[in-house]
Formats: sequence, C-alpha cells, structure tokens
Amino acid sequence: MSNPGDADSTPITTLRQLADYIAVGCKPAEQFRLGTEHEKFGFRLADLATPPYEPADGQPGSIRGLLEGLQRFGGEPITDAGHTIGLKQGDAAISLEPAGQLELSGAPVNTLHDTMAELEAHYDQVRTVSRDLQIGFAALGFHPVAARDQMPWMPKSRYAIMRRYMPTVGTRGLDMMTRTCTVQVNLDYASEQDMVRKLRVSVLLQPLATALFANSPFTEGRPNGFLSYRAFVWTDTDNQRSGIPRVMFEPGFGFERYVEWLVDQVPMYFVYRNGAYIDVAGASFRDFMAGRLHNVAGAVATVGDFADHITTVFTDVRIKRFLEMRGADAGRADMMVAQSAFWVGLLYDEAALAAAEALLRDATWEDAVALRAAVPREGLAASWRGGSLRDLARDAIAISHDGLRARSRHNAAGVDESIYLAPLEAIAAGEPTQAEQWLAHYHQAWQGEVRNIFREAAI
Repeated sequence: MSNPGDADSTPITTLRQLADYIAVGCKPAEQFRLGTEHEKFGFRLADLATPPYEPADGQPGSIRGLLEGLQRFGGEPITDAGHTIGLKQGDAAISLEPAGQLELSGAPVNTLHDTMAELEAHYDQVRTVSRDLQIGFAALGFHPVAARDQMPWMPKSRYAIMRRYMPTVGTRGLDMMTRTCTVQVNLDYASEQDMVRKLRVSVLLQPLATALFANSPFTEGRPNGFLSYRAFVWTDTDNQRSGIPRVMFEPGFGFERYVEWLVDQVPMYFVYRNGAYIDVAGASFRDFMAGRLHNVAGAVATVGDFADHITTVFTDVRIKRFLEMRGADAGRADMMVAQSAFWVGLLYDEAALAAAEALLRDATWEDAVALRAAVPREGLAASWRGGSLRDLARDAIAISHDGLRARSRHNAAGVDESIYLAPLEAIAAGEPTQAEQWLAHYHQAWQGEVRNIFREAAI
C-alpha cells in the first residue's frame, strides 16, 4: 500500500487527472522491471499456534519480536500508532497481513535471477531471526489447521476498519484477511494500449495460474474438497472490489474508464488525515470528491487519497502504475519464482504476447468468470474448449518458455530465465500440483494428520 505520510496532497479536479496519475507508470520496454510479493504463515514450534503480535502465554515468539530482529539486517521501521508494523528495506518492504502473515514486497529487479536471489536472502534472514524466537514460517494458500477465531489481529488501523466492514459485504472476508497467503507478480507496461493487451491476457489466464499454483486443500485439519480454498474464499469477499470486472473487457477500456469504475463502483474504506484513519467504509469516492461525506466535512479529496483508494481494489489483476497478478496461492520457493517466470515470459516479449493473444482468441469475460468459479475445486481438470485446463497449461507454458528464451537474460553460469519454469512444465506434463501432493501425503505418509504440513512446508 502507499504510505499515507508521503501522500500527494494535490486536490483532485478532473478524472483525467487521475487517469494521468496511473499513466505515469508507462515506460519504454528497456526499462521494464519485475517485482514479486509473497506471504507466509508464522507458527510457534512448540504448539504450531500462530504467533501473536506481542509475546503471550509465556511463549517466546511474537511478530513484534520478529520485526525487531529483522532490523539487524537493515531497514527503517514502519509504524502505525506507535506499533512497528513493517520495515522499509531500500526499494523492498516487509509488511504484515491482518493475522501476522509476513509479506516481502520485493524490489523492482531486472531479471528472474535477481528475484530468486532476493527470495533466498529474505528467507535466510527470516530463518535466522525465527530460530531465536522458536517460531517458523510456512508458505501455504490457506491456513491448514486454525479456526478463524484462533487467528490474532495485527495493530494496523486500516485492518480494524476492514474487520468491521467485511462481514457486511460477504461471508468470507475475514477468512481472506486472516487465513490466506498469496504470491503476486508486478509487471510494467509501455502505454495504455500495451496495458490493455497485457491486462486481458493475464485476466483470461489468471484461473490457469490459480490451478497451477493451487496449494490450499485443508481447512481446520481436514481436506476441504478444494485444491485452492484460498481462491474459493475470494468468490465471496467484497465482490464490488474483487474478481474480474466486466469493464475490463468493454470496448474503449483504458486508464480513464478504469478511473470511472474506481470512483463510481468501488466503495471506500478510509480517509487518512492528521495521522489517523477515518472510517468511511461503504462511501462513494465520487461523493468524497464532491465534498458529500459528512464525517470528513471540509476535507478536499487529493491525489494521495486516490492512490490509497487504488490499494483497496482486490481484482484478480490489479491496475496500478504497473499490473499486479493476484490469482495464485503462496507456495514453495521454486513455485513462487515460477509464478513470476510464467508472467514475465508471456508478457515481456512481443512475440510471446501475440502468441498468447492468439491462443486466447475469442475468449470472453464470461469464459474467465466461469473458469474462475471452477478451478478452486477442479484445478487443472476444469473444462477448456473441449479439453481440460491442463491442455491450456501446456500451450501457455510453452509460449512463456519461448518468451523467456527470447529475453536472453543469463545468470553467472550462462543459463537463461526459462529454467524457472521447470516445476510448471512438470505439472503440465502430468505431475501433481502442490495441493495434490499434500493430499497424497495426508492419505498415505501422514495417516490423516495435517499438522505434519508445517514441518514439510517450512521455509
């Protein structure tokens, strides 16, 4: 999210002004970068319970202690009402999700080799500090054993607003906040037209990503009947701001049409003023611009307010000054880098992007919505054009592979970025997804004891 303390205080005068704010992200292809964000669940080694923010029950582990320990590696604390709730580490940041899920928002980097190095360095730091605190971390899409009321809440002011509001607009919003983890990939665009092309390809393929990276088959200690329960949770989590908006497929869609949707269709959560969050959840941003919010009377809507509003949009692909892919469960380190590799290969080479568009020719918004509903339970077995989604996976991964080879970004050993697609190529060839592997362990080696997943999924 944006840092409210650094917000742009320029008053909003026109929607074009807001479209231009987003368009600042356009850049020439030679300046394209990639960023990866990934989350993981903490657990106490003694009892596998989720660590609270402050030490409790005589247990040594806490999220505050973790953040304090990570400061030895450098970084400036990010605070909220006196509480440390993250760290700024150069162009990267460590932050907390509502129940203490630890997130690295990676720096913009040049290559997937840089992404892998960044992830490994972060994991080394987390393991070093966690060891002293007797806690561990596991990257899974949905918490496999804890009930919702067993999850702690972090002292972040905006989360208090969301916690109150979420149950009024869906049945699973609090589960999304406390019991899910994801991996997200941030990618650049060159122009408005380039943004729209990449957006539509990535929206149509987001259900495929959900199926490939499915990693949440357990709820409260038992199989839940899904491969990505995290994705199922998102089907009833404040649907006015999530999912796949039809507007993204309408003729003439671009920055200004997106802004219109944001200010007219996406309700607000908060306004930040004088170091505090004002709860306006459910209000219209258009009304805010017109001065019609009674609890922020006299406040002028600013570009900084709009920047904050963008961060409250949770669509499967989010448009900011870059595109954010949001459809995948968190998982193994190699799978998280594979997620970045999949999208870089498809979207950062012109021939690959054109091939992806041809692969998806005639696919519609309705197709994307139907697939999104099917894949949480069916995964790669979901139907696609007379076959299954696994057929689409083979073609899409092959296009991505060609795109990465064409980028020709080599590591010190002279190997290009296509190596990071290896786990996806294995799945496309018939090997099980992460979720399917865990289910096999549950029924065989674990003999029905889900808690073993913490040992095997620990970073």
